[in-house]
Amino acid sequence: MSTLRLDVEYDGRRFSGWAAQPDRRTVEGELRRALGVVMRREPDDLQVAGRTDAGVSATGQVVSVRYGAEADPRRVLQGVNGVLPDDVAIRRAIIARPDFDARRDASAREYEYRVLTGVRSPLRRHRVLWSARSLDVDAMNAAAACVVGQHDFRAFTPTRTEHVFFARTVTRCGWTAHGDELVFTVEADAFLRNMVRVLVGSLIQVGLGRWETTRFADLLDGAARPDAGPTAPAFPLTLIGVRYPDDGLEIDPPASARG
Repeated sequence: MSTLRLDVEYDGRRFSGWAAQPDRRTVEGELRRALGVVMRREPDDLQVAGRTDAGVSATGQVVSVRYGAEADPRRVLQGVNGVLPDDVAIRRAIIARPDFDARRDASAREYEYRVLTGVRSPLRRHRVLWSARSLDVDAMNAAAACVVGQHDFRAFTPTRTEHVFFARTVTRCGWTAHGDELVFTVEADAFLRNMVRVLVGSLIQVGLGRWETTRFADLLDGAARPDAGPTAPAFPLTLIGVRYPDDGLEIDPPASARG
């Protein structure tokens, strides 16, 4: 039995999130179905690096799946992509070390969120959150700097939640300007449900001049959810990468998979 690492990209707008759910269209559901067609059986032990919520997209999602002993990554990539719908695709397939687990072995996940300021853009309306008012980027970055480190993020996830442990370690957090867009990037060991979207909604309150940085910083000490800002919409959020601590994920592929 071999293990494959699949790097997956998807447009999350028409999905009810990653996790398979009865009677709902999900990324996992589509991927399992396509793998089942190619493998001619239900895939074993499929693990994902990060379970994205409904409407959230990914360019750097990572999946691990147990496959047959003679797995050919190139044929898997071509075969599965031939079955998948046009809003999800495997971008890369490689043979990983046998015990590789996309979720357990990940040391960090990275997301980005895009905000458009100024004149609205009809062509980008499904990719960016439009703010009719200008935002103070320096103020938002001053507040974002407070996020780096380990904090209690219970203010940034729904009150009713399956989470029992709310501490997360953020390694990078900030805003950069790309033309008329502001791009929020955050990397952490793991994320709570809606955590990035509530961070964005709260930081925008700072950018609009409604909150001082100190008010935002106080949220990081285990404040209640109502104290934080609104949950920003899902569609501008993208999982852009997953980091692993070692470089030994790929082993020599079989001869039929070599270019």
